[in-house]
Amino acid sequence: MARSFGKKLWREESGAVASIYALALPALIAIGGIAFDYTRLAAMDTELQNAADQAALAAVTQLDGRAGAVNRATNAASQLVANNTVFSNDGNGTGVSIASVVFYEDREGTEVVDPTDADADSRARFVEVTVGAREAFYALTPVVAAFSSGAIDAAAMAGLGSSICRVPPVMMCNPAEPEGNEILDYDFDADAYEGVGVRLVANDGGGGYGPGVFGFLEVGVGSNLPELRVAIGRETPEGDCVASSGVDISPGNMVSVRDAFNVRFDVYANGSGLNQACNNDGSLCPPSANTRKDLFIAGNNPAGQAPFQSGNGNGANTWRLPNNTDTQMYPPAVLTTDRVLTNGEIAQLWPMGYPRDICHAVSITGVCSAGRIGDGDWDRNAYFRSNSAAYPTVPSTSDLESWFGRSDPSRYDVYRWEIENAATRLVNQSIPGLNGNNARSSRPRPVNRTGITPSETTVDRRRLSVAVINCEAEEVAANSSEVTVRKWIDVFLVEPTIPRPRTENSDIYVEIIGETEAAGGGGTAGQVVRRDVPYIIR
Repeated sequence: MARSFGKKLWREESGAVASIYALALPALIAIGGIAFDYTRLAAMDTELQNAADQAALAAVTQLDGRAGAVNRATNAASQLVANNTVFSNDGNGTGVSIASVVFYEDREGTEVVDPTDADADSRARFVEVTVGAREAFYALTPVVAAFSSGAIDAAAMAGLGSSICRVPPVMMCNPAEPEGNEILDYDFDADAYEGVGVRLVANDGGGGYGPGVFGFLEVGVGSNLPELRVAIGRETPEGDCVASSGVDISPGNMVSVRDAFNVRFDVYANGSGLNQACNNDGSLCPPSANTRKDLFIAGNNPAGQAPFQSGNGNGANTWRLPNNTDTQMYPPAVLTTDRVLTNGEIAQLWPMGYPRDICHAVSITGVCSAGRIGDGDWDRNAYFRSNSAAYPTVPSTSDLESWFGRSDPSRYDVYRWEIENAATRLVNQSIPGLNGNNARSSRPRPVNRTGITPSETTVDRRRLSVAVINCEAEEVAANSSEVTVRKWIDVFLVEPTIPRPRTENSDIYVEIIGETEAAGGGGTAGQVVRRDVPYIIR
């Protein structure tokens, strides 16, 4: 009986699975523990990486190139975003600390910016944030809490992608860039040149782009003349946003586009395609409220002047230059760069528009020591004396300091002040006809259209935002793409673009106001809208 039971037990197989499980159980527990602890480790690593990403994104939003940018970015990395970890069990709490914040000029991370450098705020464009190391102790592998993951940290590098919207498609080659320059980030300190005149030369005929040459940007409206006239002439520019750092060059021809600039001076040319750009009545291209310029209306009925008259036509009611003699237009031939005009010479002038810097006014190319950049020395005395209807008493030094806060106001200072005091300063001045010619009239307010008065909500029609590009270093040519914009600056349009005895047909003469402020500046609505989007590089 016992032998029979033993044989039966020997042959019984129903408990075989249990024995297998008994043998495999330690391995199964080990595998489960590894999975559990690996999940904890992976989750903690993800938490730390997310913390680094968020801190880097928070920091880079402060890198706007302005004073205090580096300090603001450092503070933002640790304070703007609060990050916690729930998978670290090293006993140091749940908070995630910032171990280091490093700034770079380039996205490759090779040009480190020392936060203590004087120019660190303007050079820092990228930031790398490393979070403090944390540790995860293993719960089940292989002995409870006997082993850990070791110190694990995470780092992230971020940059700021910016775009400029609602901007007229105009660019200028850095006028201070040396010929043959190979430094891509060669600077142009617009604020240091405030009040200085610049002669911008058109790149017509496909010539090279060099210091002081201007051209056009591709903003999605096309490079054909009708589209460029629309983008430049209309009160609200059309087109897409363009990257604030990389732009495409559009091969526009200035001689054909200049009439779209001149509408800002109330000069509407016939036969130039402006009807299509500005509507038949010109309503889409209004002038500034102050159109002070060196052009005058001939005839006695300026209110009846036909729309879209030529800027230098010969009709009875057209905008014209003064009598074509050197003594009646500014500057007379006797002008030299070492003096201003005498009262006798001023008496022969027609009422002046805002003049060029003296060193630019003497000839087409000028004799300015810095070439196409002037020195800000313009003949204020001649301007105030010749416009005697607006300034019956020539302003004294104390007057200038009272009106403008300085004795050497810029042309833009005078322009804005005249708008604010339009009743007494933007007044018409009649000039008797010479040799039987019709009487002429200086009219600093718009005649053809209602002028636009700049304000905090209204863009100034004679203030233009321009992209500054190092054309030598970038080797810019027509149709160049992904060209780096060194910075955006605001300029004041000093005079209409027309043929003059000492002016090329396609020149634009401007006065530098300063670096562009996206939110506006000087009580004027911003010329551009800037949109910044932070992004993770790695």
